[in-house]
Amino acid sequence: METRPEILLSVEGLTSAVAKRREAGQTVVMCHGVFDLLHIGHIRHFEQAKAHGDVLIVTLTPDQFVNKGTHRPAFPELLRAEAIASLGIVDYVAINEWPTAENTLKTVRPDVFCKGGEYRQRQLDADVNLGPEVEAAKELGLRIEFTEGLVFSSSKLLNRHFSPFSPEQESWLHAFRERHEPEEVLGHIDELNTLKAVVVGEAIIDEYVFCDAIGKSTKDPVLACQSTGTETFAGGSLAIANHLAGFCQEVTLICALGDMNRQEAFVRSALLPNVKPILLTQKNAPTISKRRYVDRYTQAKLLEIYEMDDRPLKGDEETALLDAIYESVRDADVTVAADYGHGFLTSKVIDTLCNEARFLAINTQSNAGNRGFNPVSKYRRGDYVCLAQHEVSIETRMRDGEPRDLLDEITQRIDCDQFTVTRGKFGTLHYEKDVGYTEVPSFATQVSDRVGAGDAVFALTSLLVAQKAPWDIVGLAGNLAGAQMVTELGNRVPLTKIPIEKHIVSLMK
Repeated sequence: METRPEILLSVEGLTSAVAKRREAGQTVVMCHGVFDLLHIGHIRHFEQAKAHGDVLIVTLTPDQFVNKGTHRPAFPELLRAEAIASLGIVDYVAINEWPTAENTLKTVRPDVFCKGGEYRQRQLDADVNLGPEVEAAKELGLRIEFTEGLVFSSSKLLNRHFSPFSPEQESWLHAFRERHEPEEVLGHIDELNTLKAVVVGEAIIDEYVFCDAIGKSTKDPVLACQSTGTETFAGGSLAIANHLAGFCQEVTLICALGDMNRQEAFVRSALLPNVKPILLTQKNAPTISKRRYVDRYTQAKLLEIYEMDDRPLKGDEETALLDAIYESVRDADVTVAADYGHGFLTSKVIDTLCNEARFLAINTQSNAGNRGFNPVSKYRRGDYVCLAQHEVSIETRMRDGEPRDLLDEITQRIDCDQFTVTRGKFGTLHYEKDVGYTEVPSFATQVSDRVGAGDAVFALTSLLVAQKAPWDIVGLAGNLAGAQMVTELGNRVPLTKIPIEKHIVSLMK
């Protein structure tokens, strides 16, 4: 393959080149896409597009905006650009700087914008970004053309012939495709928009302090590090509220901040616009923060420090929380108890949630600050419980044992008929009293940080279970939520509907 490096340009360089061609009276045609696996359908698309003008330019979606799942793109942006640049019919290639071609069209100003024929009457429109692109082209007065001919899906070809998944994962996906159509699965995701959710739980500030190891201390046997920067994220119930807000129209968050090191401005700025926060005050206490010291190069965590006062709420503080719950929970379709075991959800609060919530989803997290003292059995009832495998082991006091046997034990301790157990790289195990067990594999292909993944799974599956979605759909969506979260540091990027839907569509091709 012979690449012509002179045709690989930046968006700025492409704009200049197009301007010169148009000044010379030539008609410029632009194609845009991911082009993850270059195939004959793409080549014929380019040939037909070139027939509408004199100059053909192709812009590519950059890796960070592909949004077809953690296993995509299969080929990084530079290789995709190099492959297209090797085609003699293409005059210029550029990697886009934005998620869609909308800004590129406004910057480059071609004469014709060309899309494949499959976009003309797309029945399954998970790629909702096509709309703004076409609208931008119309506003600019560009001619819009659609090519016809052989249609191949890069996603389908990659899934069938270059899959990153194991035979067991592929077998599960094949059976899932046989049972469900993409429209059905996306329909369940879309319908979550009708739900009103309330989150009750500890607000946590997650702070990452990046360091470079500079050697051993001269006076003590400790590692000396130099701080290089800090990132701060909304964690705990703040993160769960943001995840829910990516799917629900309205989310109410009930949490408490301390009157010491309150950080209210950060909390409010970190919440999505459709999250309504009810921020109570815990006196003589800091807002809970968990500070992690991380090696900048390897991303290995060196040390974690908790700043919190985990004494249970009492008196006026507890009364204020109970009042907020009474006011909010009764009208909610889903109430999420995000219980991190740091004293916010007292016995009275738990009883109130059990009595008042129409649909109560529970997660009692086991962490370094509560290990062994935050059992799910302190809840009398629930409609849905989501626990990690190690939390199930702690609850049952059984280190070993089959997950199903341990879960059977937990069903005897709380009045609840629906459960999910998250098992990391082994996926999820789901149980419903009248249905039995459902296992769903993990689909994570890269792991940067596991912090926050369980919260993401809990948030999305809570909504789907409340909506009575089939368990295999619950499990797939939940595992994709977890797969998305582990590619990022902590809760840097909350869940949103479009990436999850695109990931689902990509896997179902």
